[in-house]
Amino acid sequence: MGALWIAHVTVTDEEAYKKYAAGATVAIAEHGGTFIARGGRFVQLEGKERPRNVVARFPDVETAEKCYHSAEYQAALEHARGASERELMIVETTD
Repeated sequence: MGALWIAHVTVTDEEAYKKYAAGATVAIAEHGGTFIARGGRFVQLEGKERPRNVVARFPDVETAEKCYHSAEYQAALEHARGASERELMIVETTD
């Protein structure tokens, strides 16, 4: 089954976060991930609002998790630490 990587983000340092986004984009693509939502318009109905929301589709939960733990993604993530507040989850789809 497919999986969605869902991130809710508040960016606190735009320049550093741009470096994260560039590296993360490459790592996600290398693991078969494709973006289906990236910072677009949203309506917050419950919970903490974060101004940036990103959703990527992966072939399965295991591949999405491998991406997160990959050296490429972890290197990119170093730029996001201290430059953002985030929540990230992987959710298996029903299709």
